[in-house]
Amino acid sequence: MYINSGYKNHSVRDFKDKSRPLIVGSCGTYRLLSHPCLPTYRPRGRLDFQMIYITSGQAHFHFGSPENETIVTAGHVVLFRPKEFQKYEYYGTDKTEVYWIHFTGNDVRNILRQYGFTDQQYVFRVGTSLEYEEIFKKIILELQRATVHYEEMLTFLFHQLLILFHREMSKKIGPKNEYSDREMEFAAAYFSEQYNQNIRIEEYACSKGMSVSWFIRNFRKYTGTTPMQYITSIRITNAQMLLETTEYSINEVARIVGYDNPLYFSRLFHKQKGCSPSAYRKQNRQISYPQ
Repeated sequence: MYINSGYKNHSVRDFKDKSRPLIVGSCGTYRLLSHPCLPTYRPRGRLDFQMIYITSGQAHFHFGSPENETIVTAGHVVLFRPKEFQKYEYYGTDKTEVYWIHFTGNDVRNILRQYGFTDQQYVFRVGTSLEYEEIFKKIILELQRATVHYEEMLTFLFHQLLILFHREMSKKIGPKNEYSDREMEFAAAYFSEQYNQNIRIEEYACSKGMSVSWFIRNFRKYTGTTPMQYITSIRITNAQMLLETTEYSINEVARIVGYDNPLYFSRLFHKQKGCSPSAYRKQNRQISYPQ
């Protein structure tokens, strides 16, 4: 399990503040690989707003009551308003990775509406994007450092994130194509199983009687990412698991997840996660988990 978070004034308590239109209170990320379950139960909700972005795997939510279960998959955002019932679980078997942010202010509801987050709706499809993750990481870092003008920077970054979410939500969705969806679902499952093999997107598309451009375009519509980005994301996620839970060398991890060139793997890992594989392993093993 990997945890990284930052809190305004280094306080984990939720709060309500009407002094400004939008105030970011905290932000963080959870990644479950070997940890069995991370449950949350807040029958009276929180004082602030909470947004959860599922970047990989899936999460189990119970909107309104404990009996209602909704499985929310990667590429979606869940929004809780103040004092709304909250019950949800992340399971290690789902390989769940999420980013979360808490915020308050005197104009939050109007700001959310402006960016497409309508009232009375919990789940919004925004697709998956490395841009989202980079902004979340910047917000976490700003909260941790708390340097001059950091509150203004937090507001700026969160607005940027909402704009990117809204752009994705605003994309026109054409008539449902069952053939296309079925083919993309099959492709995603194939890539998930064969991610560490030498997959050539052109060969795969041709083997299914599809043009490369049509396949890439429809795969992106279905998953929110290109086929190669999808495969890379799975490789890096599994590399993280191996770095966290095994003694394999960096070269061995690279080969296991599908990279014959360990130098290329290290560069790609650094680009995706902001640190080298060895630094990631060292950092992760220093983390102590809350009881």
